[in-house]
Amino acid sequence: MILLSILRIGDQAYGVPIAREIETTGGRSVVLGAVYAALDRLEQNGLISSSIGDPTPERGGRAKRFFEVTPAGIKAVRQTRRSLTRLWTGVAQVEGGRG
Repeated sequence: MILLSILRIGDQAYGVPIAREIETTGGRSVVLGAVYAALDRLEQNGLISSSIGDPTPERGGRAKRFFEVTPAGIKAVRQTRRSLTRLWTGVAQVEGGRG
């Protein structure tokens, strides 16, 4: 969800908008600290990269850390999509069958 959120947001993807995107589109509440922990892991695994922006007055002069999905991250998103699609196929309860 974090990778998809970064892709949806684009070049303004930093912690708070990423968390909001997950909350809005995913319909679940998000703990900001958990988002940052996940971002650190994704970066360590080479699925995203980050850069520091210019300091902003609204953040008391602190700079934002912006994220973007790497080619390896795009590949991971595509693989996950294929896997999830295969998992959904044939599940009667989901496809309008019984249950």
